Amino acid sequence: MTATRREWNELYTFFTLLSQGTLAVGNAEGVADGPTLPIAYVQRVEHDGKRKYYIDGDQIRIVGEQVNEKFPREDFETVAGMILQTLKASSEAEVEAPQGVEEFLDALKIFNLEAQTEDRTDLHIAFYTEQAPAEGFRIQSMLCGLTPLLDGGRTANLKFEQTGVRFSGPAVNKINYTENPDDVVEIARRMLYIESLGGILKYSDVADKIFRSNLLMLDTNLPRILACMVRSLHLDNISKVAQLTEVLEEKNPLKLKDELVRKHGFYRHKVKQFLLALALGLRPAKMYTGKESAVTGFIMVDGAGRLMVYRKADRDTFADYLFTHTRLEKGSPEKDKYGYLERENRLYYLKLNLKVGFVKR
Repeated sequence: MTATRREWNELYTFFTLLSQGTLAVGNAEGVADGPTLPIAYVQRVEHDGKRKYYIDGDQIRIVGEQVNEKFPREDFETVAGMILQTLKASSEAEVEAPQGVEEFLDALKIFNLEAQTEDRTDLHIAFYTEQAPAEGFRIQSMLCGLTPLLDGGRTANLKFEQTGVRFSGPAVNKINYTENPDDVVEIARRMLYIESLGGILKYSDVADKIFRSNLLMLDTNLPRILACMVRSLHLDNISKVAQLTEVLEEKNPLKLKDELVRKHGFYRHKVKQFLLALALGLRPAKMYTGKESAVTGFIMVDGAGRLMVYRKADRDTFADYLFTHTRLEKGSPEKDKYGYLERENRLYYLKLNLKVGFVKR
């Protein structure tokens, strides 16, 4: 039996939660030094519907539509340790099951290694008591690669209008020419070349109307703020969100009063709002109404397999963690259709792509 690293990681996280019975709260620096939350049960979607895995002393009691059984809690710890060792020992995308794990999954009647949900949650956890509402979490793990907060795509492109100089068709072809269409370094070269010829690239709009509306729901100035950050990503080669926010404070693209920028932390606040919205449900191609999604937080797994949790119940810590542990990434220009001068309604535009991922540690 083989499975992807992501599938094994989800099982590892799930079994570790059941074996530990607690989940440590992480701080803004990414260290699990907060309070430890006792887990009453973990809810997961299996092939036969929702199941609840109750932590009952030294037993795990499983209750679902077609199952009501108990298993020794130490078995979950043993299997989680075997999966962790296997993931650490291999760098392959597909990993073979450790001996005995397949039999354990069969005994549990777990056939989907990744939970099949439509609300983007990986599992739900009830803390303290069985009567507590179960909170939905996404798993982010360094054992299998962290998934982006915002996965770019052509719907996440920002448009910059080219003004200042009117380029001829051959000049545009020369600017756009490249031997490797997927080379992100070429984008900065084009931008600098345009400006060296007297051209100006000025933020114009969000390419996709749904994503534009989603950003405007957070703040009418947010697209302009993000455009300044993406521009610095390519021209200044700065990727960390915290450092890009410092660039925002220096350039002050909205021409705000210094007191608002420095004392009130306007740009920092807006960037953190944006990151929280991404973590809790905002996507480029799906209409965002501001309503809370099923995702209430992240379970972060570090390279050693240690777990910590960030919840919207502690928005400030969650936002601070995202602010210091995320970066802008350069997606594929060919796949995401950006980085070239393109003619539209007799004007030329250059698109830059917005992709937000986690800092790799």
